[in-house]
Amino acid sequence: MLVNAAKGVENNTLMRMEEVVADVLRERFVPRYATLSGPSFALEVAKGDPTAIVAASSDRAASELIQRSLSSSSFRVYTNTDVVGVELGGAVKNVVAIAAGVVRGLGFGTNAGAAMITRGLAEMTRLALTQGARAETMAGLAGLGDLVLTCTGELSRNRYVGIELGRGRKLAEILGEMREVAEGVKTTRSVYELGKRLGIEMPITANIYALLYQDKPAIEAASELMGRPLKRE
Repeated sequence: MLVNAAKGVENNTLMRMEEVVADVLRERFVPRYATLSGPSFALEVAKGDPTAIVAASSDRAASELIQRSLSSSSFRVYTNTDVVGVELGGAVKNVVAIAAGVVRGLGFGTNAGAAMITRGLAEMTRLALTQGARAETMAGLAGLGDLVLTCTGELSRNRYVGIELGRGRKLAEILGEMREVAEGVKTTRSVYELGKRLGIEMPITANIYALLYQDKPAIEAASELMGRPLKRE
């Protein structure tokens, strides 16, 4: 059995982690594959704080085995068969977390933060459903749950990058002083390109991509999002 704990979409290939594993191993070994995701800062897990995550696998027996093996009095594991939705939720939420950080760095209040999380969830769901995911997965631990944590938690590396960008600092300077990886920086490129390939409207991702890779000012990105044509929710 192979259990994946990485969150992201590979640059250039635009593969999810399940697809990367299948591409690397090919016919030599076809494992029972599962992926772990959900709102779980490692520091809090290590401290024994109550945490709930999801183990997703197309093989129900595999996810149930992981559930039994990893669950404890402070670590609750749910099962899910929607690997696509769980993996895309875990990837895209890091992009939205950068955007939520930018909102904070620009000095905007909680109205703007709540709007960013909610519209980010809509963007994440559009992409996932196009790839065959289920809507209920995006409302669960690997979707909304992980999104809320990463967009609001003080331990979020991606949110931190966004805050500093919103304050006007350059990306290279921010990353140069960090000891940990902000996965959303590279994932933004992959998610942006995947959305373009599939013809999906992803305005938050597009503006974060422009902010990270085209030196678009943060206030200009915020103004563009607010100035988009009015529409139904």
